[in-house]
Formats: sequence, C-alpha cells, structure tokens
Amino acid sequence: MRAPVRSIAQIAVAAAILGSALTYGRVAAAAEGASVPEVIFDHVSDGRDISFENPITGATVTFDLPEWKVSLGSTVVDLSLTRHTVFLWLAMAVVIVGVSLVARKRSLVPRGFYSVVEVFVKFVREELAEKNIGKGTGDRYVPFLASLFFIILTANLIGLIPFAATATANINVTVGLSILTFVVTLMAGMRGQGVVGFWAHIVPNGVPIWLYPIMLPVEILSMLTKPFALTIRLFANMVAGHIVLFFLLGLIFLLQGVGPYIAPVSVAFATAVYFLELFVALLQAYIFVMLSALFIGMASHPH
Repeated sequence: MRAPVRSIAQIAVAAAILGSALTYGRVAAAAEGASVPEVIFDHVSDGRDISFENPITGATVTFDLPEWKVSLGSTVVDLSLTRHTVFLWLAMAVVIVGVSLVARKRSLVPRGFYSVVEVFVKFVREELAEKNIGKGTGDRYVPFLASLFFIILTANLIGLIPFAATATANINVTVGLSILTFVVTLMAGMRGQGVVGFWAHIVPNGVPIWLYPIMLPVEILSMLTKPFALTIRLFANMVAGHIVLFFLLGLIFLLQGVGPYIAPVSVAFATAVYFLELFVALLQAYIFVMLSALFIGMASHPH
C-alpha cells in the first residue's frame, strides 16, 4: 500500500510546483504590460473570453465566447456565455459523466474511483444528512446534498488548474447555489410540518404573544440571512485564496530591487498556499453542504 500512496504524494507535489510555476509565468508575462493588482483581479474576475498563455514566451491564445442577447420588448436580456459559466458547466459535466461511469461499475467490493465516490456519498448521508435532518427523512435529501458537494468540490478543484477559472469565486454562482438551498429548505419545512404548521412555527414555541411583533421580523430576517451567509462564505474564501496566491508571486515584481532574492521564498510560500487551497476546496464544499443540511433539518422540525 505504501508505493501507491507515495506515488500519489509525488504527483501532488509535482502538480503544486507546476501550478505555482505556471502561475508565476502568468504573473511575469502579464506584469510587463499591467500592474500586479490588475493581473490579480483579471484572474479572479469574470470575462467574455478564455485565454491560454505561454509562461515562457508570454504568447497568448484567446478564445472569445459567443454573445447571446434576447430582446423582451424594450428590455434586452444578456444571456451571453462568460468564463465562469463555461467552467461551471465543465464542473457539472465532469460530475455527471464521472458519477455515471462509476454507477456502471457498482460491486459488492468497491474498487478504484468507485470506492472514493462511495466514501463521499456515505459521508454526506451518515454524517451530514442523517445527523442534521434525521434518519429516514435525511435520505430524501441525500441526492441534493451529494450533488451540491460534488459540483462545488469539482468547481473549486478545476479553479486550481493553471489557465482555468474558479466558478465558485463568482458571487452570481454562489447566490444561485444559495437560492437553490433556500428553496429546498422552505419546501422541506412545509413538507415536514405542513404549510400552516411551518409558517405558524416560524416564531419559537413559548414566546409570549406580546413579543411577536418583535420576534416575527427577527425570525424572517434570520431566515433570509442564511442563504446570504452561504453566499458570502463560499465566494469570499475562494476569491481570497487566489488573491493570496497571486500576490505572493506578485511580490517579486512589486519589490523590483530585491525581486530575484525573494523569488525562491515567494515561490515556496505560493506552493504552500497551493496545497492549502486543495484542502480549502474540500473544506468549503463540506461547509456549504453541512450548513445546507443543518438549515433543512431546522426547517423540517418545529423549534
């Protein structure tokens, strides 16, 4: 068992160093025509093109994404593809194809990638759904929670590939995921308690009637802040990691006089941050799904 583990570790180290080196090349090539902050925010922001840059020569190949605008009377709705949309679709395609291929190889003794997927699904079911929502009831929401987990994790990991973009670093994506969780939470609450029972128990039991004018707005605000918390948590963490990674390498060009001397330190720290981002990619997917399961569980049972 040691040889495979060692080889995987070596591949991970090589991938991290390569990712840092390519990121360094991108900052170096771009810094010649733009400031370091401009390069950083160009990386984390959305756009209408996808660029692949040679880290050695600086040559860039850019693919412009098609535009699609729909006119609704006097209003024009822009439905054009963007960089983050493409990589979000890519993450969804990877999850759908990967899970579909794994499902065809089901066996009593899990092997290969199937065993990895089974571990994550089992974890989502037993540690998140059943513990936060309840046994039996939690199984109903395992497909939703597992889908969220795999899509967020895949999108986070794709964002760590050189020249790729992190879809979850776009607040529109995290808003969409949070709204989806919010809708499922409301449906779970009304399904578990009934429509009348859910809205009747929005204020906790035992609260005096005279406090209802105060508690009702507070509880409604609390309900609305849950998807807001999901949105900001995922968005901020994914953006911050990439900014830190690029800024560490950008120090080489910001401190031009001593840049060659601090380059080894910057690359070393950037490699460490790259490893940390691998962990953060998994951690943020876990936190998002854990909080979603918690919110669904709180709505399903009167408090």
